[in-house]
Amino acid sequence: MTILVTGATGTVGQQVVHNLVQRGAQVRAFVRDPEKANFPASVEIAKGDLLDVDSMRAAFQGASTLFLLNGVVPDEFTQALAALAIAREVGIQRTVYLSVIHSDLYVNVPHFAGKYGVERMIEQMGLNATILRPAYFMDNEITIRDAIQSYGVYPMPIGAKGLAMIDARDIGEIAALELIRRETADAPLPMTRINLVGPDTLTGPDAAAIWSDVLGREVVYPGDDPAGFEQTLRQFMPSWMALDMRLMAEGFISEGMTPDAGDVERLGTLLGRPLRTYRDYVAQIAG
Repeated sequence: MTILVTGATGTVGQQVVHNLVQRGAQVRAFVRDPEKANFPASVEIAKGDLLDVDSMRAAFQGASTLFLLNGVVPDEFTQALAALAIAREVGIQRTVYLSVIHSDLYVNVPHFAGKYGVERMIEQMGLNATILRPAYFMDNEITIRDAIQSYGVYPMPIGAKGLAMIDARDIGEIAALELIRRETADAPLPMTRINLVGPDTLTGPDAAAIWSDVLGREVVYPGDDPAGFEQTLRQFMPSWMALDMRLMAEGFISEGMTPDAGDVERLGTLLGRPLRTYRDYVAQIAG
């Protein structure tokens, strides 16, 4: 019985693999570059790509459970549908898919819309899957840490509705627990959705205040400027991705990323411990 993990060398994928190994699962990591697969010797490495059908057929063969994670790329939707088609073809009946919270609300954000399309396909085809729907990753704050520390400004336009940011380590552990639950069930389990959120719902000023406390000096939130955010991002990422991120920021401002009733308690019960907090994460990366 083998659990196949796609996106295994990424931020979440690495956490999933390590959590599965710690729990004694047999793991196969599907990776583009095996040299980046820094995993325990027990992890089987399968080289391939989610647009390379032959490599998927080889890697998926013999796996019993699939963890499907797609990066934010222009053909993310095609990758996901192709992977699920191959999974069905080789007989994988247990899947955990990493989507995003409120994918049904952020209808004009390309990578949200793509994930929602995959969710609909999973549901309408009656696939046996858990759909994990994480909120904004705390780990994304690494990309703005230097700006915060150098200029005293929290530059992410997250608005006033609030984001329930979650640590990727919690995502990885929850995903591993859900994969093992499906893997060890006597029969394929019905489809379910789980929102993955952090314990606190934070606005832009809230995040700036936490950084101020941790650094011991003032950090301000300059306000909501998605257009300016896009222009900044275009300096170091493709224009299509910068636009995608701008539209996501506009969703933060109009919709937020807030938990449903009971989400935080459900995740704490699943983990058997409290969720990691944003304050603790900021203290960790602020050094």
